[in-house]
Amino acid sequence: MDRTWARHIQVGVDVQVESLDSISEVDMDFTMTLYLRHYWKDERLSFHSTTNKSMTFDGRLVKKIWVPDVFFVHSKRSFIHDTTTDNIMLRVFPDGHVLYSLRVTVTAACNMDFSRFPLDSQTCSLELESYAYTDEDLMLYWKSGDESLSTDDRISLSQFLIQKFHTTSRLAFYSSTGWYNRLYINFTLRRHIFFFLLQTYFPATLMVMLSWVSFWIDRRAVPARVSLGITTVLTMSTIITGVNASMPRVSYIKAVDIYLWVSFVFVFLSVLEYAAVNYLTTVQERRERKLRERLREQSLPCTCGMSHTRTMMLDGTYSEADANSLAGYTQTPMVPEEPEKQGRMVVHLSMSSESTATKKKGLRAFRIIQNTHAIDTYSRMIFPGSYIFFNLIYWSVYC
Repeated sequence: MDRTWARHIQVGVDVQVESLDSISEVDMDFTMTLYLRHYWKDERLSFHSTTNKSMTFDGRLVKKIWVPDVFFVHSKRSFIHDTTTDNIMLRVFPDGHVLYSLRVTVTAACNMDFSRFPLDSQTCSLELESYAYTDEDLMLYWKSGDESLSTDDRISLSQFLIQKFHTTSRLAFYSSTGWYNRLYINFTLRRHIFFFLLQTYFPATLMVMLSWVSFWIDRRAVPARVSLGITTVLTMSTIITGVNASMPRVSYIKAVDIYLWVSFVFVFLSVLEYAAVNYLTTVQERRERKLRERLREQSLPCTCGMSHTRTMMLDGTYSEADANSLAGYTQTPMVPEEPEKQGRMVVHLSMSSESTATKKKGLRAFRIIQNTHAIDTYSRMIFPGSYIFFNLIYWSVYC
């Protein structure tokens, strides 16, 4: 594009950043205090002097001469400091060169990406541009290139490490007014992770580990295991709510969300694990009780101390039909010791096949009940192992 540079008013700019006051994730903006200096030449202000190398004025003269109409693009709030007087300085040199300096605090928008929060880095820009004059009328440029931006070495932020400041420039186009020169002050911030390790990651990890304690508590201690599970679930919910309260309501998942929600799932699963153990224990105990009652109903009158093979003496007053009615029992004739006992017979009573099968079912039931202990045993290994595996993947991806 051909341009007639002789028609341009060339305005050089340099900036000294005094402080980077704050970064707000909720509002997605930053606040910066800086010294903004403009350099241009206005021959109408030249003067002849053999003694004065320059003349310095306060802000009252600014309203009487032409000054560049530079503004901050995407700014939300800004003001020129006025304590104890307006922080504006105008310096005019004999050849007509002008230095116009002012101290400004500006709050500007910064488009932040929180997909890796809090293991993220953010790049923000403060943009300067002429409001009324296009590039055909006014040319804004960095007076000394990259050296036009200077910062105080003492600048620091509580949550961020300031990695670098640098300057760029390009043309900005507006469909209704045309092309404008735009200057950029770019700075990159890397978030300190230690604060979030102490306030978010470490408490969440402790809650998950605390939920595993229930695997070592006896399954019949219902109040202890239930209260422990509910406490860890509610604590995890509080941690998640506290983190989201200090963040904007973005529509994508953040890195901290992944960690907290996976931790919440582990805590919740530990509660479900006990619910399963308690339910299975109750069901099997009910079956065991029914089996005991059935065995008691099918057993003979008390023969305490007798072996499974029982002997019953039947004297001669019983008929042969009565003796034969003892189905399931073996009969063995007995050699009489005395003549008067010849009318008696000995019947050996053995458990029927039905009673034996019932006993086997009872043994299987006891074995199933003991398996509820196995659920806790397996959980003691599966839960910690899975959580450690998740942490290895998480920190290898985001660090």
